[in-house]
Order: sequence, then structure tokens, then C-alpha cells
Amino acid sequence: MIRILGTIFAGLLGLAFGSFLNVCLSRWPEGESVVLPRSHCRQCGRTLAWWENIPLVSWLALRGRCRTCRSWIGWRYPLVELAVGVLWAATAWHVLGPLVFDSLMYAHSLPVAIYIDVLIGVGKLILYWLLVALAMLDAERFWLPDWITLPGIGIGFFFVLARETMIGESGSMKYVAERTALSSIASILAAAGLILLIRWVYWLIRRREGIGLGDAKLMALLAAWLGLPGALLAFGLGVVLGALVAVGLLAVPLARRDSETWALRKLPLGTFLCIGGIVSSLWGGPIIAAYLHWAGF
Repeated sequence: MIRILGTIFAGLLGLAFGSFLNVCLSRWPEGESVVLPRSHCRQCGRTLAWWENIPLVSWLALRGRCRTCRSWIGWRYPLVELAVGVLWAATAWHVLGPLVFDSLMYAHSLPVAIYIDVLIGVGKLILYWLLVALAMLDAERFWLPDWITLPGIGIGFFFVLARETMIGESGSMKYVAERTALSSIASILAAAGLILLIRWVYWLIRRREGIGLGDAKLMALLAAWLGLPGALLAFGLGVVLGALVAVGLLAVPLARRDSETWALRKLPLGTFLCIGGIVSSLWGGPIIAAYLHWAGF
């Protein structure tokens, strides 16, 4: 029961933070404050009533349109709220299982494992919020701002460092912090270097920019949180997803009417990398293990 109630609470909290993220996504690109003024229609400027700010429910009740000017609100609003809500609920479900078990088994004292589970859970909540934000910003604006990716790298680095140090201390391992820090820094540099290498090769061949520097910083963020194997899995999934989208666009006659324009059309690689990062975070371990088994390692 505790696990179910905790999951529901986390999902509702995720919906609320997803709603706040929508405010940020609308105002950040315009350089506006995310606090003032109050939530309002972006077309007619009318301040929204309290019941028009309920995540998901309000969008459905209004059928996706402003009740004053009838302008289209957009699919991004329910999609972001639902994505954050589902991801936070899934995180709570997976974390609360062992957390409740350990609490019952060690009711007289809290073992280190409980603190580790809590730290992992909080870290994933932050990671998913960041990835959903970056995915939408890149999809709508082709923009991966440094003031999100760079702090995200730092936060991920320290979260992983704290987690591995706690695990190491519980297992009586020495020099865990030093090894973890060096390994994490190497992973971050390698992941960013992969994108920079591809960017450089593309420049040599085409003499124009193919991948932005923001994607390199995003890969560094993924490596900071997921490690190099997890970041590489996210990259592979992102590239495959991007290729499928490109093939899908090619199959649409209207999209390929002008072949030269289609060839120069930009795709938000950062969005695909973020989706790959979410998949890697959720199921990266089993996917990598299955691949290594298939490859005979």
C-alpha cells in the first residue's frame, strides 16, 4: 500500500512540476520571468483562472483551446506534463519497492542501502526533468542552453560521486571517491569527444556545421549521470530514432518535393538523444547485458 500511494503521489507531483516546466519552456526563450506575471494565454494575454491550470485536466476540459480567444494551446502542454508525471511515478515505483522492504527488515535502524535508494531516486527525478526540458527546447527551438546542460553535468557528477562513495563505504572499499571521480571525468570527456569528432569529420567532408556544440554538452550530461556505456546506448538509440524520423519524412511526398531543401532540413538530434537517455536510464542495464550476451562477450 505504501508503494502504491507513494507512486501516485510522485506521479501527481510530476504532473505539477511538468506544468511548471511548460511555463519555463514558454518563457525561457523569450527571456521572461517564470514567476511573474501569472499564467496567461500567450495570444490574448488573459490571466488564467485556477481551474485552467490543473495539469492535464484543464487541457482536456478546454479541448486544447483558450476559452476566450479560442487559440490552439498546443500538444506540448499535456505531453510534457504526462511525460514528467509518468517518469516520476515509474521512478517512485522502482525505488519504493526496495526502500519499503529494507525499512521493514531493519526497523530498528536505517541501513545505508535506504539512503542510497533515496539518493538514486532523487537523482533520477532531476535527470528526467532536465531531459524532458532539453528535448522540448531542441524540438521547438533547436536550442540546448548552456545554463541547463553545464549545471546538469555538475549535478550528475556529484550525485554519482555521492552514490558510489556511499556504496563503497558500505562495502568497505578504499579510495572509492577518487576512482569514481576520475572514471566519471573520463566518461564525460569521452562522450563529448565523440560528438566533437563527428562534428569535425562532417566539417571536413561537407564544409559546414552538422552537429551543434550543445549536443556535445548534452552527451557529457548523459555520461555524467549514466556513465559512458549508458551515454553510448543513448547515442545509439538517438541516432536510430533520428534516422527513422528522417526516413519517415522522406516517405511523405510533400516533405521531399524540393529535394535540395529536404537535404538541408535540420533535425533536433538533442531531442533524440534525450529520448535515448530516458530509455537508457530506465532499461539500460538489461539492454546492454542482452547486447553483450548476443555479441558473445
